[in-house]
Amino acid sequence: MDYDQLASFLEVAKLQSFSRAAEKIYRTQPAISAQVRLLEQECGEKLFDRSGKKVMLTPAGEILRRYAEKILGLQKEALQAIAELNQTPRGKLYIGANEATCLYVLPKTFAHFKQLYPLVQISIYRSFSHKIVQKVQEGAVDLGIVTLPQSTTNMEVIPVFKDEVHAVMPRNHPLAKNRTVTIEELANFPLILPKTGHTRVVIDRLLREHRDKLQISMELASVETQKKFVGAGLGISLISRSYAQAEVAAGLLRLIPLAGQKLYRELGLIYRRDRYLSLPAKVFIDVVRESTQASNSDAATKTTAR
Repeated sequence: MDYDQLASFLEVAKLQSFSRAAEKIYRTQPAISAQVRLLEQECGEKLFDRSGKKVMLTPAGEILRRYAEKILGLQKEALQAIAELNQTPRGKLYIGANEATCLYVLPKTFAHFKQLYPLVQISIYRSFSHKIVQKVQEGAVDLGIVTLPQSTTNMEVIPVFKDEVHAVMPRNHPLAKNRTVTIEELANFPLILPKTGHTRVVIDRLLREHRDKLQISMELASVETQKKFVGAGLGISLISRSYAQAEVAAGLLRLIPLAGQKLYRELGLIYRRDRYLSLPAKVFIDVVRESTQASNSDAATKTTAR
């Protein structure tokens, strides 16, 4: 059993045809058939059912397919790791993150990363946290930035961002002059809430005791849309404090801490422990770690100064 035999076997399994597999990898059909026959002799089982119009995998063939994909994947990773030795990071880095993370958390990190490694091209897959976890599991993206906590056992998790959730409202709102706002007070006004996601789950838990009084006027998928509708006077929302800094500085919105409540949004960078990381992925993780340490140091300095 060698790499070439396994590659031919996988191509036949994928295309369900010996002839098309031979065309794809520039071999003759008898050569492909001979390689599969040697595999069948070594395994002691038939790997393909050739009785129909299409060539289908047998149960033994399905088992070999799974292992063949892993074997060839490890071969590729080994060669890539050796090739990257002492190289300058280059190529493509695939990262999964949601819209708010792309808008408010990652820009400075990306800017610093691109200054250090201009030859690396970043491709972002934008979706919800559960979808990003799925893509990392499948190997479709190298790294993901998702809402914490995450309970996936085969993932490495690096905390990268933590921000307190505040009530956000127009500057002329009746509650806008308050130093803090209670959940009871929020329940007296129309609310604009995120449609789905971990933050919505936490907010629902927070508001559970007052659900009979709640006036949920809108449920929106985008933080930007939430802020726009809040600014238009259509309700109050609850968002991470840093997500509305520009509007607060411009005098359009007010952020008010919750009285007696500390509600946080936390993000973490995730990747598969058991999968080889490309050089661009490794250096990006290093940049994120350094950025996180610097942010924590700044926060500690500000706390001490107070």
